[in-house]
Amino acid sequence: PEPQAVKLSRRVRYALRLMIDIARHAEDDRPVNLSQIARSSQMPHRYLEQLVMPLRKATLVKATIGRGGGYSLGRPAGSIKIGQIVEAMTGPIQIVECIGDPQTCALIDDCQCHLLYSVINQRISQVLDDYSLADLLDTSWPDRVHEEGLV
Repeated sequence: PEPQAVKLSRRVRYALRLMIDIARHAEDDRPVNLSQIARSSQMPHRYLEQLVMPLRKATLVKATIGRGGGYSLGRPAGSIKIGQIVEAMTGPIQIVECIGDPQTCALIDDCQCHLLYSVINQRISQVLDDYSLADLLDTSWPDRVHEEGLV
């Protein structure tokens, strides 16, 4: 069998794009409707409707009902960590099941890899929490990332 890449799901990638679009409109202090986002981002409207529900539940976005209504950020972009968006879409970050629930692995007591999995999981979570939605909106952010030698 062909090896599979570890990757962010489409659900997470679209949620990040959705949050960026909402945040861009937040600067005007007015809600944006999903139809506008669907047109400008070329993401399916129905899919955006599915994504916005867990984002609302996590209080990352809020809805305004009625004429001129739509969605806006639930709090300032600088206080919304990328990890919060990812977790709203997927649940807790767990690269393997035994990270969140050691009882799922019969080999946990003799596993030579569990500590490594824990470190990887912790580092992924740390990176996602090191950056906010405001960072993604900042045009100088890519330069800072390159200067820090992160990519």
